[in-house]
Amino acid sequence: MKAFSTESTLLIVGMVVAYILFTTWLTWRLRSKSSGDFMEGSRAMPAFIVGVMLMSEYIGAKSTIGTAQAAFEDGFAASWSVIGAAIGFPLFGLILVKRIYNTGKITISGAIAEKYGTSTKNIISLIMIYALLLVNVGNYISGAAAISTVLKIDLTQAAFITAVVSTFYFAFGGMKGVAWVTLLHSALKYAGILIILFVALKMTGGVAPMIEKMPAFYWTWDGHVGASTIVAWLIGTVGSIFCTQFVIQAISSTKDVKSAKRATWVAFFFCLPIGLAMALIGVAAKFAHPDIKSLYALPVFLQDMSPWLAGIVTTSLVASIFVSVGTVALAIASLVVKDFYVPYRNPTPEREFKMTRWISIAIGFFPLLFVLFFPEVLKLSFFTRAIRLSITVVAIMAFYLPWFKSTRGANAGLIGACLATSVWFILGNPFGIDNMYVALATPAIIMVIDRCIPSRQSQPNTQRNAQNSGA
Repeated sequence: MKAFSTESTLLIVGMVVAYILFTTWLTWRLRSKSSGDFMEGSRAMPAFIVGVMLMSEYIGAKSTIGTAQAAFEDGFAASWSVIGAAIGFPLFGLILVKRIYNTGKITISGAIAEKYGTSTKNIISLIMIYALLLVNVGNYISGAAAISTVLKIDLTQAAFITAVVSTFYFAFGGMKGVAWVTLLHSALKYAGILIILFVALKMTGGVAPMIEKMPAFYWTWDGHVGASTIVAWLIGTVGSIFCTQFVIQAISSTKDVKSAKRATWVAFFFCLPIGLAMALIGVAAKFAHPDIKSLYALPVFLQDMSPWLAGIVTTSLVASIFVSVGTVALAIASLVVKDFYVPYRNPTPEREFKMTRWISIAIGFFPLLFVLFFPEVLKLSFFTRAIRLSITVVAIMAFYLPWFKSTRGANAGLIGACLATSVWFILGNPFGIDNMYVALATPAIIMVIDRCIPSRQSQPNTQRNAQNSGA
């Protein structure tokens, strides 16, 4: 694997820097100037733009690098990690978009609080913040892998660069700025993935030589991933789409329910082909560069390009990083501000907007503390989806099963699912049971048990009725 010369490296770095400077200027021009702009784009975003944002939320740096990494190790079946998102967005449009949009809330916690109250809202917010912070840890790792490959710097330095630039984007741009810059980022990201795929297939001589010479599992529908894990991926991805804060926030930025539903179909048509392409790139990396670390399965092909092409692709990967980090961090900031800062401090609109910026900066840098502890990006990605899946279970029960109306049960289900799923993940999924199934079953079981236990409010009523009968 060749290394770039000093001149080539300077050219690539120059292209990346020029792109960063241009998009920084664009972000400043489109920056949010009020809390309404920052949080929900003043409910005026076109369906196409929102659909691209939804796609970018699930196919960012973490998914591109992570899917290629998993395909390198386990075969083309890794594409299911993204196909799940393609399936999930239309389902979300059919099942929940109208109900959530009509609540008028921009946070999933606020929507569910309509039934269960403030305590449930706060618990959901804390769980979602926990999950999304881990999502950005994965985004920083993936982004650092791409940047460090070309710039010849270590992962920590590359992650710091990611934090600085992406934090500026979302801290100043907000929903309004992020939305329009995301369109540019996403177009460049798509072009970069297609260039990598072209180069990878050129190096391997196409798909046929790989099928002929590689172990058969690389081309089966389940590979070494396994049917159980694939089902868990599908459940987790679809479930997490239903409740992920940025998804709720994005569909809330459209002008009406019909536009919100159209946005989910836009996301579907963008997700499907890119998922297949990334898995094919990962398999091709195993064929062409079998001895590299799997984390570099996608960026390794940069070394096999001309400096100009490598510059375009590197810039596209950097763009993908900024989209991923920015959208997730924006979602975290919205939860912190709307569910904690505003209710407890009751600030003026100007003060709220100013504090949102400061909170956003802190959120942008916090994941750097954990970057070195989670090398397996896709596993971390699906663990965070499992955490969010447990919120979806409670949301579905809140919207469609009205007899589950106990705040106590909802709170216990949420806390129990978060703890059980986290412990199960840390223990390495004992007995071969994926933590996704734990996240799916735990809240429902706890809420069913709670419904069978008499509430404290019903006991005094029963005693009163007995006393009245005796009288």
